[in-house]
Amino acid sequence: MKNRAAYFGVFTALALIFSYVETLIPVNLGIQGAKLGLANLVTVTVLYKTDFKEALLLSVTRVVLAGFIFGNLFGILYSLAGAVLSLVVMNCLKPRSSLSVIGVSIAGGASHNLGQLIVAMIVVETYHVGYYLPVLLIAGVITGALIGIVCREALKRIRNITNV
Repeated sequence: MKNRAAYFGVFTALALIFSYVETLIPVNLGIQGAKLGLANLVTVTVLYKTDFKEALLLSVTRVVLAGFIFGNLFGILYSLAGAVLSLVVMNCLKPRSSLSVIGVSIAGGASHNLGQLIVAMIVVETYHVGYYLPVLLIAGVITGALIGIVCREALKRIRNITNV
């Protein structure tokens, strides 16, 4: 489609807006850096409406830009690890007819937190932060389910847009 760059720009802007809105929502899950993952709504939607490469480019662009605007270098590192692992897992699970977009999003949320935890273990050079894994997995499942539900409804409403 000739407007691919325009669609990419719109989706990137939307993901950045969601990232900003997320900074305004006071969520205290008792876990440093825990977020709702609103911008992942755009990533999951793009993964379902286009392909893996487009979703990966969007995700990396969003993480880097949001990190420079709202965060720091370590935030970019953690978010990038989580975003890439999450996207790879979701892309592998997406073709399975037994999983809905909600199930795929749940797996993405859990794997996002796992990716961040792996980076944290490397950065702090200890596996002790791994004790957060159960709490992070629960948080990832809950936020992944919420994002999946919203994404399912969004995909219903934009079903006429194919291969943006």
